[in-house]
Amino acid sequence: MKLFNPLTLTITFFLTNISLTFCQNANIRLNQIGFYPNAQKIAVWVGEKQESFYVLSASKKDTVFRGKFSEQRVNAISQKTTQIADFSNLNKFGKYFLAIPKIGVSYSFEIKSAIHREAAIAALKGFYYQRASTELPEKYAGKWHRKAGHPDDKVLIHASAATEKRPEGTLISSPKGWYDAGDYNKYIVNSGITVATLLSLYEDYPNFFKTFEANIPESKNKIPDLLDETLWNLRWMLTMQDPNDGGVYHKLTNPSFDGMVMPDVAIKPRYVIQKNTIATLDFAAVMAQASRILRSYKKELPSLADSCLNASIKAWSWAKANPTSVYRQNEMNKLFDPDIVTGGYEDRNDSDEWIWAATELYITTKDETYYKAVNLFPPTSLLLPSWNQVQMLAYYSLLRSENDLTELGKKDLPNLKNRLQVFGDELLKGVENQAFNSVMGKSAKDYMWGSSSHAANQGIALLQVYRYNSDKKYLNGALGNLDYILGRNATGYCFLTGFGSKQVMFPHHRPSEADGIMEPVPGLLSGGPNPGQQDKCEGYPSKIADESFLDVTCSYSTNEIAINWNAPMVYLAAAIEALQQKF
Repeated sequence: MKLFNPLTLTITFFLTNISLTFCQNANIRLNQIGFYPNAQKIAVWVGEKQESFYVLSASKKDTVFRGKFSEQRVNAISQKTTQIADFSNLNKFGKYFLAIPKIGVSYSFEIKSAIHREAAIAALKGFYYQRASTELPEKYAGKWHRKAGHPDDKVLIHASAATEKRPEGTLISSPKGWYDAGDYNKYIVNSGITVATLLSLYEDYPNFFKTFEANIPESKNKIPDLLDETLWNLRWMLTMQDPNDGGVYHKLTNPSFDGMVMPDVAIKPRYVIQKNTIATLDFAAVMAQASRILRSYKKELPSLADSCLNASIKAWSWAKANPTSVYRQNEMNKLFDPDIVTGGYEDRNDSDEWIWAATELYITTKDETYYKAVNLFPPTSLLLPSWNQVQMLAYYSLLRSENDLTELGKKDLPNLKNRLQVFGDELLKGVENQAFNSVMGKSAKDYMWGSSSHAANQGIALLQVYRYNSDKKYLNGALGNLDYILGRNATGYCFLTGFGSKQVMFPHHRPSEADGIMEPVPGLLSGGPNPGQQDKCEGYPSKIADESFLDVTCSYSTNEIAINWNAPMVYLAAAIEALQQKF
């Protein structure tokens, strides 16, 4: 196992007759990257009641800010007490430490403009490191360069996917795409929400991405890197549609997961698996959204926008003709060989996929037939996006496309705006009394598989409200959740690999484990606390929901990475960078 032992400093000095120790105290929790000059700046102390705090210069010789702690708060999940240190009035650029008399100092942090730009770029670059079917040269991948794996130019039609025109064992070519998570397979359902989140980020802040470069092979072309990287997976998705009927395969996979080896060593046969309604609807939604974005790049990407729209319409038609085709892996394995035991992504409800696909096709084509095809606004509660719940993506798209809708769509927007604002207000309710002063962590229900992405998606929801009402409380709430991801949380970890003082070092990620390099591949969002502990690893520090995290490769339930988690991380960090002047 790789070892990482941060050095601690144990010098003591006296300032204004108050003893300060320079021992680093991990119970001072804050964003370990830093803060914008004019934005909210909060740290959290976990422990016995303290009165005052200080902010010291990088040399620890000068006090640049003095403050009083808040009253103690009780963490409703763990019952531990916290106090809030608010130093928002400190706006001078520089590197600092927060110090508590007789307790110690925090990890270092910085105050400057564009403070999260490097993290946002790294999170986007994380997708480059997940590319299949290509080598990663040192010029772009640094010390994490690697050989190409999984050319996927000879992929087998699995028996579950066989048709008269593509019988079992037929070979097809389906290269490119991103490895889904810590494994080396590629899944349409999870690609759907991932690509949509990245495309939505571009639609919301197109000008920002004109100068947002991640040092990928396409960086010097005339297409923004955000779109270039997304196209790597979008082009793979197009190969997953059966050209004979428009249906879309569920996934491209090995029968079973690979061991902890590098991609070029993983050479098991690969299959495309059963077409089904939900995968096809996810595909239809993404292709419709991509089509309207790519229209602006007809010179650079001739005919691609048209190809995406045609693929979307064909997929919609297949879904309409096959509305009850579901993916049930265990049942499939009883009928067909070989058995497939990789990620199931089995969704039990397709109503949200119908809403999403219909909405994206309506927005792109202006054809009101799609708008009328399903009930776009069922009387159900709004839910944050996830791979198996995509209804909110439809609503985000309607709002950002307000000026381009027909009158039929526009008439529903006032009610939709009100519903989303109520949703945002509920997220913010009581935050000022929460143990970590963040939206994330108000309830133990926030902690599930991929809880870090749940925090990011909460932030995105708040930013969507902010986009149309400009109330800074939503912007501040989103920033608070970014602070959570980057260190202001019950574990004290910065969950983005390669960043922070208390870093995730051993994610459940095959290249990071097998490459022989101490540091993991950077820019990957660790899943975060999950009290389910489904991996049964030994050594969890706690079963308490917000503390149930283990930084070991074994812990796939808390420390895996996944493309659908990285996408909202890219969105949240990049959008806040784009909006930093609004604080």
